[in-house]
Amino acid sequence: MSFVDRNQENLLSKIATGNGHGENSPYFDGWKAFENDPFHASENPRGVIQMGLAENQLCFDLIQDWTKKNPKASICTPDGVDAFRDIAIFQDYHGLPEFRNAVAKFMTKVRGNRVRFDPNRIVMSGGATGAHETIVFCLANPGEAFLVPTPYYPGFDRDLRWRTGVQLLPVVCESSNNFKVTRKALEAAYESAQEANIRVKGLLLTNPSNPLGTVLDRETLRSIVSFINEKNIHLVSDEIYAATVFSEPGFVSISEIIEEEIICNRDLIHIVYSLSKDMGFPGFRVGIIYSYNDAVVHCSRKMSSFGLVSSQTQHLIASMLSDDEFVDRFIAESAKRLGKRHEVFTQGLDQVGIGYLKSNAGLFLWMDLHHLLKEQTFEAEMELWRVIINEVKLNVSPGSSFHCSEPGWFRVCFANMDDSTMDLALTRIVTFALQSKEVRIQRKKCWASNRLRLSFSKRRMDDIMMAQSLLSPHSPIPQSPLVRART
Repeated sequence: MSFVDRNQENLLSKIATGNGHGENSPYFDGWKAFENDPFHASENPRGVIQMGLAENQLCFDLIQDWTKKNPKASICTPDGVDAFRDIAIFQDYHGLPEFRNAVAKFMTKVRGNRVRFDPNRIVMSGGATGAHETIVFCLANPGEAFLVPTPYYPGFDRDLRWRTGVQLLPVVCESSNNFKVTRKALEAAYESAQEANIRVKGLLLTNPSNPLGTVLDRETLRSIVSFINEKNIHLVSDEIYAATVFSEPGFVSISEIIEEEIICNRDLIHIVYSLSKDMGFPGFRVGIIYSYNDAVVHCSRKMSSFGLVSSQTQHLIASMLSDDEFVDRFIAESAKRLGKRHEVFTQGLDQVGIGYLKSNAGLFLWMDLHHLLKEQTFEAEMELWRVIINEVKLNVSPGSSFHCSEPGWFRVCFANMDDSTMDLALTRIVTFALQSKEVRIQRKKCWASNRLRLSFSKRRMDDIMMAQSLLSPHSPIPQSPLVRART
């Protein structure tokens, strides 16, 4: 460590000088590779295409059309400027009443109107990142832990751990059952924590899953609720991809499960939501905490002062989400376009024999490239990833950065680009797969040829050895050193 580094360490906090942010993950390294050589259709056509960012850009035309037709929704237009003063000075951390009402109504619509949300329990935060950190601050102390099924979003290592001091313990899920969360896996993770004398305070779920693009079924959710009730630990359900489900089976929220006739302490149930994925508004930083625990609602609302949604954004969102006709059309059209993009992408992979996990939600695909690994190790996965980044020029995210227990899986985002860029990205993947296949065929031919030669040489050697073994030890014909070693 240099003098400057030591001096900084003495001057600054452990957070400032530590690496708890998790930025040294290949997940973030991929972003840096893209930023250093970003693809542009005309200015940099050979640049890196960003397939590591889960953004929903497929329905911005609908958003733009609505904005043009509703200029009063913005206080920065001639039609909406009359509301500028009132909105500009509003700073109540409860949020605009019309904003909370609209968000609660939208959350209800996304869940098929099968469950209702109380606007008074809506707590806003600066995106899902802020919402997750706030809920962890409310539920756990430094050194305590949350169980998280793998594979899981790499940002959780930052969002939940960095400033809170909380640990994340993996619940290992495997491809043999399509990475399903089982009671056995939950119990194993919990028991391991107990043996290590780590206090488990909760379980974090992502439903629909990032990076798998799958939804949890009712039976699994009921089993999970039973588990957290027995252990008396919290359940945080991240449902930020709720409206990205584009085919059956449909999305089932944890809020629906606790309405059933099951034993459930509602004080243990909390939902994190956002408009970043379902609406495609990551820049608006609209994060939501919805807790069934009164104390958590009150505490998180006070803590939201550190990351409020701007009143201008609240005003716009309240107007947009209160438009029932628009919301219904947007939800339906978004699902339709996501489904189409998923279909196009998977058909391209099918043509060259690239496998993937069957999915019906999210903005990405969990792609299986284990057959392209030189060996079934995470080191080989990283070697392949570097080839894809540096030579194929695609930023895809390696499964190891999602804490996947098996090498060879990659998350590939498909909704953050236009059709022409998607076509190019798919062409690059297909070309790479075909080239890799040709290399494997040549290697097999070479291996088969070598094996034939070795087999022939072995037969000749065996014949020689057999013949020499019949000779007398006193024969004048010199014996092979191999024979001498055997006698």
